[in-house]
Amino acid sequence: MPRRGENIRKRKDGRWEGRYYEFDLESGKNKIHSVYAKSYGEIKEKLIVAKASTECGQKDFTAEEHSNLEKKYCLDGLSDTEISFHAVAEEWLSMVERTKKYATYIKYHFIYRKYIQEKLEECSFSKLEERVLEEMFQNDEKEMLSDSVKKSISCVLNQIFAYAVSHYQMKLLRYSYPKPKTEKKLVEVLNQIEQTKLFQYLYKEMDIYKAGIVLCLSTGLRLGEICALKWADMDRKRKVLYVNTTVQRIVVEGYDTKTILLEGKPKSIFSKREIPLSDEMITLLLSYGNCTKKYVINEDKPMEPRTYQNKFQRYLQMSGIEKKNFHILRHTFATNCINSGMDIKSISEILGHSDIKTTLNCYMHPTIEMKRQQMNSLSAIYGQYVGQTD
Repeated sequence: MPRRGENIRKRKDGRWEGRYYEFDLESGKNKIHSVYAKSYGEIKEKLIVAKASTECGQKDFTAEEHSNLEKKYCLDGLSDTEISFHAVAEEWLSMVERTKKYATYIKYHFIYRKYIQEKLEECSFSKLEERVLEEMFQNDEKEMLSDSVKKSISCVLNQIFAYAVSHYQMKLLRYSYPKPKTEKKLVEVLNQIEQTKLFQYLYKEMDIYKAGIVLCLSTGLRLGEICALKWADMDRKRKVLYVNTTVQRIVVEGYDTKTILLEGKPKSIFSKREIPLSDEMITLLLSYGNCTKKYVINEDKPMEPRTYQNKFQRYLQMSGIEKKNFHILRHTFATNCINSGMDIKSISEILGHSDIKTTLNCYMHPTIEMKRQQMNSLSAIYGQYVGQTD
């Protein structure tokens, strides 16, 4: 029988086997590894060292370090049902810090510290039930949280529970926040009249900031991606743009300011992509940008996303267009691609979607221009019928 919570079992051949998990960056999944020994005490010690070496890459430990490791991984001799939620959560956060994007770790760390830790810090897994979780997080009328925060709390909780199942063989718990019944909104895009007004304004007194807006309308770049774009990301010979980085402002403890501008990897592995550029687009960027500098838009440092968003709002206002979110440029690009007959697979890869279903669900909504075109085609067919004689 396996030792519950320890991933240790005695084999039929008399040897003891201990299993532990190691996150594989290439596959994005946990891989199972095994160690073997002749006795339970020996396998327990080997398992502690194996887990520790996986985490920090160290093979040899002093007596003091070994004692600390035992407290960390065996949690001071407590049984699995007595393990505190906080101890497992801290271990999970440590794993996230090692294996995920730093921005992802910061977000999870913030959500746990602000909304979860105080409620569950003293709880052991033996006392946790889905009903208890609902009472703790759904019936707290003092906190008027947004749906986004509620979703993040649910995400963090469920990932901690999944970690407890895989590493300590806990019972699987699930937490779902009450989702409001709202109708799904269609993707908003700039219509043809608005696009005409915007392009005419941008080209009237062109500069590199306006050229960046044209680039987003021509490639579907996200706000963080255009703000982090470097001249080194553009291959002029191949006429290709490489999306390698993004910038975002995140909350970080220990800094003078509440937030910092962080440059890092794109949203997902699929977001790291290459986008073909037209000759006109390359000429436009080279004409108004300084390619001797590092960044395309802001020369020596990444562009502040909030500043660029504000510039975009001013451009809209000067074009006689009502306020829109910067992301509408990406939506408009995708819709224009569909209207022009580009295949969905190509659009999906240019946008950096993980699945063409995402592209289909987001953008396969015909515009009024597309509907009018189809109606005109139908009228032409009816006109042929009228012209026919028996």
